[in-house]
Amino acid sequence: MAALICGSLAFDTIMNFEGRFAEQILPDQLHILNVAFLVPTLRRDFGGCAGNIAYSLKLLGGQPLIQATLGKDGGPYLKRLADLGISCERVHELAEEFTALAMIMTDHDNNQITAFHPGAMGQAHCHAIEPDLAKQAQVRLAIISPDGRQAMIEHAEQLVAAGVPFVFDPGQGLPMFDGAELRRFIEQASWVTVNDYEGKMLCDRTGWTPTEISHQVKGLVITLGAQGAEVWVAGQKTHVPPVLAAQVVDPTGCGDAWRGALLFGLEQGWDLVRCAELGNRVASLKIAQRGPQNYQLDFQP
Repeated sequence: MAALICGSLAFDTIMNFEGRFAEQILPDQLHILNVAFLVPTLRRDFGGCAGNIAYSLKLLGGQPLIQATLGKDGGPYLKRLADLGISCERVHELAEEFTALAMIMTDHDNNQITAFHPGAMGQAHCHAIEPDLAKQAQVRLAIISPDGRQAMIEHAEQLVAAGVPFVFDPGQGLPMFDGAELRRFIEQASWVTVNDYEGKMLCDRTGWTPTEISHQVKGLVITLGAQGAEVWVAGQKTHVPPVLAAQVVDPTGCGDAWRGALLFGLEQGWDLVRCAELGNRVASLKIAQRGPQNYQLDFQP
């Protein structure tokens, strides 16, 4: 049984700043902001939300099916997915674009500044989800993660038409949508997952509280980083404690690792609290390794 993962495939350039952004940025001088950060360490990794979620789900024993778009430089990523045993049948290549590129800088407090070039991702809407997807590809579950704006809108509509329940995971793409659009996503989705910052923005833009959102879907999950996660079902909140990481090295991709675990649990028919417990455990392994797709499991789910 496959889980369709709609989202970005990107190359990540990850840098570490050994100080704190807050100590380098003067709040009263933001109108003339001109700063430079010395980053003594740099690495390049395979990334993008769809790739990271698929990596997590595959590690856990799931069957990810990625719906994404690569550019003319995407050959190494296709080989990477093939080597991992992840299907590339719904990954499309565009000869006139570059693959999406993220440049991510993390400070001493694990705050991040990201510059993102969408590249081929901006054309992801050109590849539709067919009405017979469930029958054709044995897909029973999907996730809408950050992608091109039009792709997120159209793929959500197409999943509804195909009768495939999905998780709405707007992530860093949330600011692209106004309140009406976000309310529409929630009405179409079966589950919603956001981090605490995104959760506040989602509530602000929709005018709905977490309680109200949780009544619109089967469940809402708000991840809280080192504080664990909140699971909201039918207006009732449950706090799921965090799993202590062996060390905190790099937060890049932690949310995606968590979402791969969410999909795995949903595939198994687990309740959201159990899914969140697994997500916290996988995220604690990811944060102890550099890069979004370089960790391994030390347990059997």
